[in-house]
Amino acid sequence: MNRPRVTLKLATSLDGRIATASGESRWITGEASRAEVQKMRAAHEAVMVGIGAARADDPELLARTEPPPVKQPARVVLDTEFSLEPVGRLFASIDRAAVIVIGASDADGKRRALLEAAGARTLGVGRGPAGIDVEAALTALANAGVASVFAEGGGQVAASLIAANAVDRLEWFRAPIVLGAEGRPAVGALALARLAQAPTWNRVALRELGPDLWESYERA
Repeated sequence: MNRPRVTLKLATSLDGRIATASGESRWITGEASRAEVQKMRAAHEAVMVGIGAARADDPELLARTEPPPVKQPARVVLDTEFSLEPVGRLFASIDRAAVIVIGASDADGKRRALLEAAGARTLGVGRGPAGIDVEAALTALANAGVASVFAEGGGQVAASLIAANAVDRLEWFRAPIVLGAEGRPAVGALALARLAQAPTWNRVALRELGPDLWESYERA
């Protein structure tokens, strides 16, 4: 397997939503759940989000544990067109943890150069059905020396990883709220025609964290 081990984290409502229709998501899950997520970040070599989450949330993606980790995970953004603006919290903390932007090899070279000038590392891969080829992106990370990835969002990244059969472990935090069909789904479209096509995992743990449920699954 020439790719890192991938853990996908979902923090959702009971009906599998990660935000309201307007994009509000802070905070769906409780403080105890968020503390566990910080520990998971610290235990991985890279944290991954898509360009949508990077734009909407302006995340820092540092592991906020006490004590802090000896080394912060690299922050990875999947951004097909290298359209990420080199500003915000990711770049303000680039002296504390690397920023890696993965986009299409044939994307605009000027935008890629701007990211590199701001201190980010860029990796170019082929295109896939819904953006970049996520399998090629993971291979590129492995070739860059990344052995474990903690994927945090959004729905399209989750769907791409699941569709590529690249999720080794699933950590799902569920809050006791319901957001409805207009809320933003935790997993994007998978285009499954039959139940037999649905990816499956084995649940290996179920815990209560305050009002939330935390379920852990391993690849079946």
